[in-house]
Amino acid sequence: MVRAMILVVVLTTAVLGFMTGPCVSTPPPPPQVTEAQLQQIAASLQMYVDELPEIPRLYGYSWDSNGVPVPGNLTIGMYEKKWKFHRDFPPTTVFAYGTSAEAATVPGPIIEALRNTRTLVTWLNFLPQKHILPFDTTIPTAIPKNGGVPTVVHLHGAVDPADSDGSAFAWYTSNFGETGPKWTQATYTYPNVQHSGNLWYHDHALGLTRVNLLAGLVGIYRITDPVFDHTLNLPSGPEFDRHLMVFDRSFYMDGSLYMNATGDNPSIHPQWQPEYFGDAIIVNGKAWPYLEVQRRKYRFRIINSSNARFFNFTLSNGMPFTIIGSDASYLPSPVTTPSFLLAPSEIADVIVDFSLASVKEIILNNNAAYPFPGGDAVDNLNGQVMKFVVTPGNPSPPDNSVVPNILKNYVPTTMTSSVTRYIVLYEYDSATGNPTHLFINGKSLTDPVTETPKSGSTEIWHVINLTPDNHPLHLHLAYYQALKVQQLVDLDNFTNCMTQKNDAVACNVSAHATGPVDVVPANERTWKNVVKIKPGYQTTVIVKFNLVENDAPYPFDATKSPGYVYHCHILDHEDNEMIRPLQPVP
Repeated sequence: MVRAMILVVVLTTAVLGFMTGPCVSTPPPPPQVTEAQLQQIAASLQMYVDELPEIPRLYGYSWDSNGVPVPGNLTIGMYEKKWKFHRDFPPTTVFAYGTSAEAATVPGPIIEALRNTRTLVTWLNFLPQKHILPFDTTIPTAIPKNGGVPTVVHLHGAVDPADSDGSAFAWYTSNFGETGPKWTQATYTYPNVQHSGNLWYHDHALGLTRVNLLAGLVGIYRITDPVFDHTLNLPSGPEFDRHLMVFDRSFYMDGSLYMNATGDNPSIHPQWQPEYFGDAIIVNGKAWPYLEVQRRKYRFRIINSSNARFFNFTLSNGMPFTIIGSDASYLPSPVTTPSFLLAPSEIADVIVDFSLASVKEIILNNNAAYPFPGGDAVDNLNGQVMKFVVTPGNPSPPDNSVVPNILKNYVPTTMTSSVTRYIVLYEYDSATGNPTHLFINGKSLTDPVTETPKSGSTEIWHVINLTPDNHPLHLHLAYYQALKVQQLVDLDNFTNCMTQKNDAVACNVSAHATGPVDVVPANERTWKNVVKIKPGYQTTVIVKFNLVENDAPYPFDATKSPGYVYHCHILDHEDNEMIRPLQPVP
């Protein structure tokens, strides 16, 4: 767990006014279980006996008789259903996305969109009156007066209008029985005006993101440029271009999902804890699956959709990865590396050439501590992810794909700006040294907005991490990248000053950000929507509030209500309350 930094008294949500009625539709307390029992249950699942599922695909476009793309209209619901995470394990009750209850999957279907062709999705909530997991009403939480599970969908990494972005306050219950204060519409419009790349969609309801995602509300979205992507001649087709959505879960013996029911500060937060870590590693809805591969190149679009777990991926035979993209952007040139670190919500687009394999079986491993970077070492369970089984013989059809030396050069941008902001990440702890909540710039989600960039502008943000955890910082709407990662010296005195003043300039941050400089990994030097913020460091990033491919303005009014947010994507942190509003202005 994260460690004590700043001592405060936490406000309850009753004070903050989020409990809108006396009816709190929480499930009954789950049975007591120890961590040793959870590990034993996970260890009872034999690894590599389930084949990696191919996720169903929906197309967010069509073609007219002249071969011109036409905007697509999809209707996707959220359903409660049973899901088999392992062949020898009882089915698990989950929440799942799909076009029907029967078709719903965990993760949800891949939505394939075309660049510059709109996709409209009507998101429907068919979930029951009560949640399947425990949650905490002492943190700011959407609580409908008449029961039901609040949900709202955020397309992570999308450049979209604010009313289609999935505001935490735009939640709604089944059949729109109740709606949050910012709800306006059931159908979201995704312009798909950004460059081609990898995105994902997930729930974003106020205070329930961690439990709704844990229940299964995650899915994959990709934007394809039929001209540009084809010219790259990368591995293609459903067999050789695969999505891998990776997350961790723990289970009770009856197959039901485990979520802690007791908080680390139970007298303050009865249920909330600062991180969730599961003992079983799930890929595309199966625990430790296997995939048969030919002796050829494969493209894997890997999404870390865990609540809090970082993954540092390696291959057991020492073969390298060739990374071609990060989040929703290509790299300028491929990066070949034996390992790469993926924070919660980050995406890596990688090529693996199995023609180089000298063994038949290759394990995709993980060695990232949890919490990252100073937590526990991985064990035999969470240190393994999936298995590749290399089939003998020549590939069929022959592998004519290549990895070009040049992938994508976005319009160069000046690494300076007239607007500089200091973004400081705090952790607040009780007298026992356990976290109570986390803030950005000492402010909660509902404090007045302070980040008001001009639409179409470029800004420099200095993000300062005063906590022991690495925080994957996610910006809605904008894209950004790290320029410099520099250690803070005399950290205790600087933290003490910030605790009193909450003003980096007044605390002379320029005199403290003088320690060793970390190199930004080559595989992260592109436009991202998630940047890792290292503890005890100042990470300087350039943020663009326009289309990074050509510096063009957004083709919609980004200044409209309800605005956007930026937040830590460790979901337990985001829910309590490492999240702030972001409101572009004309």
